[in-house]
Amino acid sequence: MADELTPETPEEEQPQKKHKQRKNGLYPGVSEELAESMRTGWADTELHGLEPIAQAAHTAARRAALSARFPGERLVVPAGRLKTRSNDTEYPFRASTEYAYLTGDQTENGVLVLEPAGETGHHATVYLLPRSDRENGEFWLSGSGELWVGRRHSLAEAEQLLGIPAKDVRKLAEELTEAEGPVRNVRGHDSVIEAALTDKVTKERDEELRVYLSEARAVKDAFEIGELQKAVDSTVRGFEDVVKVLDKAEATSERYIEGTFFLRARVEGNDVGYGSICAAGPHACTLHWVRNDGDVRSGDLLLLDAGVETHSLYTADVTRTLPINGTYTDIQRKIYDAVYESQEAGIAAVKPGAKFRDFHDASQRVLAEKLVEWGLLEGPVERVLELGLQRRWTLHGTGHMLGMDVHDCAAARVEAYVAGTLEPGMCLTVEPGLYFQADDLTVPEEYRGIGVRIEDDILVTEDGNRNLSAGLPRTSDDVEAWMARLKG
Repeated sequence: MADELTPETPEEEQPQKKHKQRKNGLYPGVSEELAESMRTGWADTELHGLEPIAQAAHTAARRAALSARFPGERLVVPAGRLKTRSNDTEYPFRASTEYAYLTGDQTENGVLVLEPAGETGHHATVYLLPRSDRENGEFWLSGSGELWVGRRHSLAEAEQLLGIPAKDVRKLAEELTEAEGPVRNVRGHDSVIEAALTDKVTKERDEELRVYLSEARAVKDAFEIGELQKAVDSTVRGFEDVVKVLDKAEATSERYIEGTFFLRARVEGNDVGYGSICAAGPHACTLHWVRNDGDVRSGDLLLLDAGVETHSLYTADVTRTLPINGTYTDIQRKIYDAVYESQEAGIAAVKPGAKFRDFHDASQRVLAEKLVEWGLLEGPVERVLELGLQRRWTLHGTGHMLGMDVHDCAAARVEAYVAGTLEPGMCLTVEPGLYFQADDLTVPEEYRGIGVRIEDDILVTEDGNRNLSAGLPRTSDDVEAWMARLKG
């Protein structure tokens, strides 16, 4: 990684500050002759006639709905800033969900501002970093200059792509400091913006904005549904990739599985939507096993919970529990088939007008029935469900909203989410599981260390539901046949 000149202060905060050398840089400075050379001789690379991004009409409709909800108030929605990983390296940037949802833009330091326009309506402006300055040397001396991190769009280009007037974000903090009237801000993403608004906002009002934007994402528009299907389709191919290399994973570790899926996510999408769970053997009993450093052994199960995130930041969330050698043992099949039956009951309960909790209750009932039937719990089933006794081995809820966040709409009110009603356009996961910990002395030894989860992404339709991830087999017989085909 190159290591020469970089400013000590981010150029978006102090654009006129002279760029400084890295403390241990190899060059003592910049001569006037070199500075003059770097200022001249560059072709004009401005892009013209750009087409709007695919979701531009949808983001405009979302901003209009937001405007109607908060008339007469200034609304501030930041993308966020780079976060330091170590010393002078940063984590890959991921724009805040609220900002990307309302603009379609994904660049760091961006801020969407809706200025009140009379008693109703707003004027939207997106504040962005402009192109790197060639006159003051920022484009090659700054660590965030385009010769270091790549070209960014000019403000004029951004306006064409996003369909929103664009201004220089480096002036925004000062403007907000002087702003008057009621303001709401989406907190937690940009400390500079929050400092500028510190005496103009309240926690309660900002939370109302965050809650609104969370609930607004519950029903997906046509663009979003298409992106979710795209994410799922890539995820299906990623699962196929993993099955084809299970022999290599056995020779190495769960990280071979993680890396294999990640390759598909980066080639066809932006990233993985969350840390992939590549849990082999007893690791499958750890719900969010993301260390992925364990052994992969023939005869064990692999619980793979992973999702590709599209370039527009919509993620899939799919789980399959696979026999590493291609064939379930009798006890593995018994537990797997019980989870499959539970999932079938849950999916059948997903339909418009149903309560959100219905699919969870339907799935849990089946699992409770199985645990009583196997003698692991004392019935009747109603008693088990009333006391939640099945939770020792089912552990988690049976699903959640899905969208730009893997656990989408998380800030929504309870009455609008888990106590709410399903509508066409909602997308959720149905993912029951059974987990018998390796040290659980309350179950027969043959159960111990077996964890099974089956998860699919389900779209609520006008007349029921559609399984977006139906491209992956679910029954134990179909899984075995599918794996056999892929392994040749």
